[in-house]
Amino acid sequence: MTLTVEPLTTATGAVVTGIELRDIDETNVAEFEQLVLDNLVVFFPGQALEPAEQMRLALLLGDIDVAPFGPKHPDVPEMTVLDQQSPLGEGADAWHSDNTFRGEPPSYTMLQSVLLPPVGGDTCWANMYEAYDALSEPMQGFLDGLTATHDLSKMLEVAVARGNSDADLGEMRRLYPPEHHPVVRTHPRTGRKALFVNGNFTTRIDQLSDAESRTTLKLLLEHIQSPLFQCRFHWQPGTLALWDNRCLQHYAVPDYDSRRIMHRFTISGDRPK
Repeated sequence: MTLTVEPLTTATGAVVTGIELRDIDETNVAEFEQLVLDNLVVFFPGQALEPAEQMRLALLLGDIDVAPFGPKHPDVPEMTVLDQQSPLGEGADAWHSDNTFRGEPPSYTMLQSVLLPPVGGDTCWANMYEAYDALSEPMQGFLDGLTATHDLSKMLEVAVARGNSDADLGEMRRLYPPEHHPVVRTHPRTGRKALFVNGNFTTRIDQLSDAESRTTLKLLLEHIQSPLFQCRFHWQPGTLALWDNRCLQHYAVPDYDSRRIMHRFTISGDRPK
């Protein structure tokens, strides 16, 4: 079968067929990774990888960035298991990048669908390169050089309240104190600029007053939601998605009330610059 790359929208995303992910190894992982760098998020239908197979694939891209809270797979503890039936308000139903409270947030996120509701459960992605490019030059100039605080507290409190984590809040805050990342980061591979603030973890813009920070963050978090930057994907069982966490945000649509199970790995990244 010939490799086929079918774009989802002009902004981001592509469905890739004619590839068997079990055949990816050190000899062809660079071409595999390039698909992500070119399309930002790529979808591989019909893969149905076992947890150990998915981890092997993830390790070809780098070290596993194990999420410090959230349910894990009993046999592969590096894997986060997203097992939800009432997802509204659990945090994935907001535009975000994964784990930006880390000093070195993940480079890639790898997510495979295992069990899906009969209707609903789509995921949306938004291109933060284009979100930055769409800002006026004066606004770009204002934001360049600013930093923002990223804090795990809000999302950890939600996870504990929902029974998705038994972590000690005080201890986790001690282990993972707030981090300060550029409001506009430069991608280490492509050299392109992308907005790097999100509603789950970004709490304030450091150089601004409280009122200025609230107003600016509100503007940016509304701006990134434009459909011009987005794609939306309807999952099928056994589809694996891989996306670049450095230049995308995503939103899991909470429009279902039947069980939905997803298997996730995040790949270690570097400190944003």
